[in-house]
Amino acid sequence: MKKVNLTEKFSLFVNHWEPKIVGELNEQYVKIAKLKGEFVWHQHENEDELFMVIKGCLTIKLRDDEDICLNEGELVIIPKGVEHMPVTEKEVHVLMFEPKGTKNTGDTESEKSLDTLEKI
Repeated sequence: MKKVNLTEKFSLFVNHWEPKIVGELNEQYVKIAKLKGEFVWHQHENEDELFMVIKGCLTIKLRDDEDICLNEGELVIIPKGVEHMPVTEKEVHVLMFEPKGTKNTGDTESEKSLDTLEKI
């Protein structure tokens, strides 16, 4: 066992929308990412997705509901099957919990789709 320093881990990369794996528990990855701008509309048919804002302010747009605005220290769990799109004006640092097989763009293929994630 060893502790994870999120500030240190965030300092190791600069790219936006490229989650990094910082831990594993119960068949889930603990991921961090830097976000800026708009992602893509997508959904995860079989997985819930947790977003926690570590730094900045993140909006999760929802097609069928009111948008969710998250500030530092706040989190939301997006249930499986809910179409959503993360959006931010300034850089945001987020922590995410997702099952290991979760694709970052869910059922949507785009230039932001990643097949493998880096462990840091």
